[in-house]
Amino acid sequence: MRRRGIYIGLLLLLLAGLLADQFGFLRRMTETGVRRAGGEAFWQPQWQSLIAQEVNGEGIRFLVDGTEIPSGKNPVVLSEEGEFLIPVSRLAEVFSCTALFYDRSRLVMERGDITAQLEEGSAILEVNGEAIPLETGLAWRDGALYVPLAAVEQAFSYRREWKPEERTLALTGGGTEKKFLPYAYDYREKGRAPQVKNQGSLGTCWAFASLMALESRLLPEYDLDFSEDHMSLQNSFHLDQNAGGEYTMSMAYLLAWQGPVLESQDPYGDGISPQGLSPVCHVQEIRVLPGKDYEAIKRAVYLYGGVQSSLYTSMVTGQSDQRYYNKETGAYCYIGTARPNHDVVIIGWDDTYPKENFNLTPEGDGAFICANSWGGEFGDDGYFYVSYYDSNIGSHNILYSRVEAADNYDQIYQTDLCGWVGQLGYGKENAWFANIYTARGREKLEAVGFYATGANTSYEVYTVSDAEGSSRFGRRRLAASGTLADAGYYTIDLKRPLRLEEGERFAVIVSVRTPGAVHPVAIEYNSPDKGLTADLSDGEGYISFRGTVWERVEKEQDCNVCLKAYTKSLEESE
Repeated sequence: MRRRGIYIGLLLLLLAGLLADQFGFLRRMTETGVRRAGGEAFWQPQWQSLIAQEVNGEGIRFLVDGTEIPSGKNPVVLSEEGEFLIPVSRLAEVFSCTALFYDRSRLVMERGDITAQLEEGSAILEVNGEAIPLETGLAWRDGALYVPLAAVEQAFSYRREWKPEERTLALTGGGTEKKFLPYAYDYREKGRAPQVKNQGSLGTCWAFASLMALESRLLPEYDLDFSEDHMSLQNSFHLDQNAGGEYTMSMAYLLAWQGPVLESQDPYGDGISPQGLSPVCHVQEIRVLPGKDYEAIKRAVYLYGGVQSSLYTSMVTGQSDQRYYNKETGAYCYIGTARPNHDVVIIGWDDTYPKENFNLTPEGDGAFICANSWGGEFGDDGYFYVSYYDSNIGSHNILYSRVEAADNYDQIYQTDLCGWVGQLGYGKENAWFANIYTARGREKLEAVGFYATGANTSYEVYTVSDAEGSSRFGRRRLAASGTLADAGYYTIDLKRPLRLEEGERFAVIVSVRTPGAVHPVAIEYNSPDKGLTADLSDGEGYISFRGTVWERVEKEQDCNVCLKAYTKSLEESE
């Protein structure tokens, strides 16, 4: 196969020993745009390694069908073998395809009617059963799994253009295929279905749905069983397990790194929850999908993981009132004005599911496949069908979209353990908010996390070193910017990390514009009517209309702003 992406100036290579400035030499060598040619006698393996270091050090500008893809935490890289690689974790986002890692050895990519798979240790790609040889196979880099970009090109018919002088890599021709979703999709057939559990008589469906959705996000690579006891007892809301709950409580618990922990560490239903347990992974992003947008829900299920949603039911553990539930077919449909009172997880759909299967015949066919928390005796081994025409299903939708290892960052700085309780602003779409923290050691500020309170929120993230108070905010430095399509919580990786010394006060500042909003800033505050008591003594938060005059929110607004910071420790030699 031709080796695409390697461009070399042989004349400059022969003069390498005469050049004192090796870095400058490599830059000119990479940018000459002359193809490798001739016999192997002129080629030295270390040359490609030097080229890869140069290209990756400068960064690759990556475009797909004319759209530039942000580099993010794990960018596209050039390997020492001369192949472009992309992290498996970014395939769904960039190419609208599934990217599932089975048995810790086999990558499966699906889009529309195309199925491609690549085994670890092999350079043979199978596309709908056809074997296609590649130059290289799957590779691990810094703990992340990468796939050769050639595999994606072959699977989904992209054409590549590499401009070395601009370090720009463009793929065209594959498109994103608006209709890439199948008419039916079922996690049970893909090894992605979470284990069905039983909440018993306690009001903990919110915790079960949240953790089953999270478990499905990690399948099939990681088959984990998380503790609902810990989520419902070791959060910052201090409510009884019979008091019920909602997804904002799940979000706060997970985003504060209070969990999740394993079921084996804290078994359900014994009323006991040990102190001091550490989370086994870190949730860094949770999206709130638009209400009743079934295409968005299907896309999320197909590409990422189960979607936590809500419905209304008068049944208790599935054993009573069944006016809206057909026990024979495991089909549910409620049409009315009652508010949702039970959480489930959407794990698939069937556009052709017959409307005749429901007790109350809806307008048309079609249903979501849902996992429940009433044990295996309910429905089809705990799974059931909810009509597309149900009044509540799909109205509130939560996707746990970014989950990382527990060692992704060394420190989290936060004051909002109860998370998104309310909102603050100036009656306009835009506002600024900030927090000042004190570094616990020699660290590097790598990311900032906050809530987008509405769709299409644009943001700018700034950092300030030596931030004694808001008077220093004028010295802010832009570290990241972008737009967030959905509401929810996002961790923003900084393009310009900030070095911190132990004891140094530093600020993170965010400017947001949320279309249609009047209070675009998420806050935590005391809410006695909800039994919520927020700690306002642990933070130094600020809000501003234009980023010039700042209010201290704990003193003037009785709240904390929801704004976290994430750091990695610096080695002694750094």
